[in-house]
Amino acid sequence: MVEPSVPGEDGAGRKLGDVIARQLEREIVELGFPAGHVLGSEAELRERLKISRAVLREAVRVLEHHGVATMRRGPGGGLAVTAPETGAVVRASALALAYTKADPQHVFEARSALELKCVELATARIDECGIARLRASLRLEQERQRNGGLGTHDLHTVLAELTGNRALVLFVEVLTTLTNTHDTHARSPRVAAEVRVAHDKIAEAVIAGDAALARHRMQTHLIAIGKWLACPARGGDGARSDDSVREQE
Repeated sequence: MVEPSVPGEDGAGRKLGDVIARQLEREIVELGFPAGHVLGSEAELRERLKISRAVLREAVRVLEHHGVATMRRGPGGGLAVTAPETGAVVRASALALAYTKADPQHVFEARSALELKCVELATARIDECGIARLRASLRLEQERQRNGGLGTHDLHTVLAELTGNRALVLFVEVLTTLTNTHDTHARSPRVAAEVRVAHDKIAEAVIAGDAALARHRMQTHLIAIGKWLACPARGGDGARSDDSVREQE
């Protein structure tokens, strides 16, 4: 049996399940994404939306794929709102970029443009709580490396969060994660330590309220990362950050 469809904006038509899924997504957004809230049982939703079980199940499949709701079974169950995960956005973005054969360097260019804006806004908007958050992030990064870890990227996400702009936070998280899939420089303890020094100096400028210096140091740091990305086969050793660290001093 062919599912009924309705005309889309492109005139091609969409399955009714997709239409119902979009309707429920709009409802969830209007409610403010109350995670855990149950929109209704299967029977209640079928009655309210005037749809068949097959159409509702297709709509639920779409909603679960998008990570915005899931159907809970059993007593007290129903279609419950879930909080979308950044990981799902990253995976979808990675697939889309792979499909379009996007150059990793182009992804990094987009990331760099956003991060330079983030460091400007973070410098302008940071308060005492933000300063404490930034310093805590640096301490955590230092502690992880002291314990043998090579994590070096917390600062980038923290700066995005300090802007207060949720769109920037999401985009920076997505682009940073996508860039890191091609980033091999953090496998070297020496280079990871150098990156931490660069992070410390960027944070110093942000805390001091010097937007121009913070932007300069971030730009220098990003240029160094770009060189590492251009030399993946050399494990990061082909593009040392010594010069970039000295330039920030």
